[in-house]
Amino acid sequence: MNITRNNVDALNAVVTVEVSKNDYASKVEKVLADYRKNASIPGFRKGAVPMSLIQKQYGKAVLLEEVNKLLQENLNNYLVEEKLDILGNPLPKITEDFNWDSEDYKFEFELGLAPEFNVDLTAKNNLTQYKIIADDTMLNAQVARIQKQYGKIVSQTEVAEGNDVSGVFTNEERGINNRTTLDLELFADKKTAKAFIGKKVGDTVVLKTKGLFNDDHKLMDVLAIGHDDVHGLDIEVNFTIDEVIASEPAELNQELFDKLFGPDVVHSLDELKAKIKEDAENQFVQQSNQKFLNDVTEFLIETTKFDLPAEFLKKWIQTAGENPLSPEQAEEEYARSENGLRYQLIEGKVITENGLQITFEELKDYTSGLIKKQMAQFGQMNPTDEDVQGIVARVMSNQDEVKRLSEQVMNEKMLNLFKDKVKAKTKEVNYDEFIKVMYGEA
Repeated sequence: MNITRNNVDALNAVVTVEVSKNDYASKVEKVLADYRKNASIPGFRKGAVPMSLIQKQYGKAVLLEEVNKLLQENLNNYLVEEKLDILGNPLPKITEDFNWDSEDYKFEFELGLAPEFNVDLTAKNNLTQYKIIADDTMLNAQVARIQKQYGKIVSQTEVAEGNDVSGVFTNEERGINNRTTLDLELFADKKTAKAFIGKKVGDTVVLKTKGLFNDDHKLMDVLAIGHDDVHGLDIEVNFTIDEVIASEPAELNQELFDKLFGPDVVHSLDELKAKIKEDAENQFVQQSNQKFLNDVTEFLIETTKFDLPAEFLKKWIQTAGENPLSPEQAEEEYARSENGLRYQLIEGKVITENGLQITFEELKDYTSGLIKKQMAQFGQMNPTDEDVQGIVARVMSNQDEVKRLSEQVMNEKMLNLFKDKVKAKTKEVNYDEFIKVMYGEA
């Protein structure tokens, strides 16, 4: 067998595999001999069927199968030995004059080669790493929510000031039908809240969506519609009241503090706010980190320039899925996936150049930490190491879970690397300001 490569250009190559009769003859003969031993054909004893009949009946199929096995094995070995970094899979070239009745064969495969490029993490940029703080406005609102949540709830028949109302938002034309509970103080216009005063269970209030709340994302939540649909939405919606809720705020006393955080953890309003601030800002770190990771990803895609074997990849996409795609469909799919492929290559380069690896012990420790957090959420604050490690062992016996957790660990490593090497400015914002930045409204 002879394998040669012709580099069409820096991103495309054609590999030619020449298969001679000597490469496959013995394998074909052995398979046909096994067929003959087990063949059951009327008029012949088992094992006594003439080889010419076996050859006639099975010869072509066995030949195709054995030659294909040789092709796949030797082509894969060649790609490994030559250390070729390819994109997609080799694509066989269709040859019009190919003839299986010949004894020697020549096969050609198109290859899409990964590009050579450099990644500069220290390049000048306009990136910002946000530090989200829980300000006094948020802390006071959270304390009020806690008092309301743990206060005494009394159902009413008629809406009065300070009440919440539960009901269903509907708009038949837009397909809106969502049950929610409204705090009337959240309306942007106080006149809207007053429209509810005096209404009873079963009454319907007609509301205009434009400017209903100061934050359109609140409108997105109460109507259960998408982010793209909510901006600029200017329609009328019906809100039919099915419950009126009055609340007597809970007292800020030791009994409430212990109920929230356990015995003697918090002793005063100031300590309560400090605990809320600590917990909130710990949660904000994850959101800030995710935005920074997303922003760096976009920055690297935009600034790391390299060409791709686009035409090869479009042809490969046509055949890569369960169902073949048309050239037009492949073009659309390539357009959708190009940035993902570019970042995949960039990420692989960053991982290799910075020696980012995941050890088995790291994966175990990460999994153990996640499990302890989950157990704490269900009140198991001090699980035994034996219990935790037992769950870790079960989780890590699932290959899909191992893959998912490995990706999370690598994401953390990438994030830490970016924080260390990407020179972004740091900006302190409150949560509302951060949300506006997230959705491009700042």
